[in-house]
Amino acid sequence: MDLIESVHGQYVHKRRTSVLSGWCSRLIPFDSEVLDVGCGDGRLARLIADMRPDISICGIDVRQRKDSAMPVETFDGKSIPYGDGSFDVVMFVDVIHHADQPMTLLREAARVARQAILIKDHLVEGTLAYLTLQLMDWVGNARHGVSLPYNYWTLARWHEVFDKLRLNITFWESDLRLYPFPADLILGRSLHFIALLGTPGQGEVPHST
Repeated sequence: MDLIESVHGQYVHKRRTSVLSGWCSRLIPFDSEVLDVGCGDGRLARLIADMRPDISICGIDVRQRKDSAMPVETFDGKSIPYGDGSFDVVMFVDVIHHADQPMTLLREAARVARQAILIKDHLVEGTLAYLTLQLMDWVGNARHGVSLPYNYWTLARWHEVFDKLRLNITFWESDLRLYPFPADLILGRSLHFIALLGTPGQGEVPHST
């Protein structure tokens, strides 16, 4: 397990965090107040804040880690403890598939976000997709005591959820290049996406590619 953790930390986690911070920093609207739900150790949020000094970002999670890179408030994993429209953007990075009640959490995000919801998560698409995602989840999260329900959705299910919550896709990308070659051929593929979603009341917007 120590060897797996070492390889994951050096070869996967640092690269993933760096790439995702780049995607998020490009997608978050200017001068936004951002809530990072399920922020983990806070390192991703810290990198984004360093890249984007125009935004303010805070984090909540179901537990606090001793090595957190930023202050983290705890919550119950279901109800976001802020009032309606408290933030411009609510962000979920690999969080929804860990939630016991993902629809409840997304509804809460739509309530709290004034402008948009930013989601990075997984897609169950392609050969051995589910098993690959399970393995990645276990290696990356089991040692931190993170809940692992392996609740991954297909592309069709994600779109069904967005329609039900009246979330408009303003940006979608599934070729994230999260891992170095050749690992990305196995761990990347069509298993990941990042999306920026306009919340109800933001008006109709065209899909982006």
